Amino acid sequence: MTAPARPCDPQAHLIPFKHGLPNLTASLRRQRRTRVIAIGSSSTAGADGILPFPCRLEMLLRQRWYGRMIDVINRGAGGQEAPEELSRFECDVIGEAPALVIWQVGTNAVFHDKVYSPDAVEAAIAAGLDWLAPLPIDVILMDLQYTAALVTEPAKLSRSRDIQKRILRVAKSAGVNVFRRFALMKGWCDDGIPLAEMDDGGEDKLHTSEWATACVTRALDAAIASRTDR
Repeated sequence: MTAPARPCDPQAHLIPFKHGLPNLTASLRRQRRTRVIAIGSSSTAGADGILPFPCRLEMLLRQRWYGRMIDVINRGAGGQEAPEELSRFECDVIGEAPALVIWQVGTNAVFHDKVYSPDAVEAAIAAGLDWLAPLPIDVILMDLQYTAALVTEPAKLSRSRDIQKRILRVAKSAGVNVFRRFALMKGWCDDGIPLAEMDDGGEDKLHTSEWATACVTRALDAAIASRTDR
């Protein structure tokens, strides 16, 4: 007999957004097509047969604002980090004229720690936010996931915490929201959900499981809704 699926309690109230989403709100109020761009690495693109968060979020947003034309466009590219993602901004982000950009960063700065300098990653994030600042676009930074590949080795955990702090620092300076995926997933583990259930069982133990991906997306949807006037 198949075990019942673990219920999801997103607990998005534990990681609230600090800023409103006025451009997304205005787009939804006009009831015309609303475009959201999700840019990032494999957490965004999808990996190991797990449906990634952008298409899940699109479904949830369409359910929440029924009748609106809402598209969440997936601009993820596996293995990339903020410097490479920044090089795609003109075409993949700005050229699409979205109301909201969700920029997932930080994972490969830890997982490929010999490739990426934390200072370079932080500088690339800051540059990207500077480019977006004068445009009518809301921004959410999504930080790294809490999976074994990023937290079980002391050096990786230390690096993960450092990257977290850098993302928060840049976001604070730019006045944009951070979806604190790392803290959210860590909270689930602290509440008794095994770390082994956070990843998808792949060899690297890096990518989030079906359950974790679904619950993370629900938390993101709730966080967006909390800052978007109906």
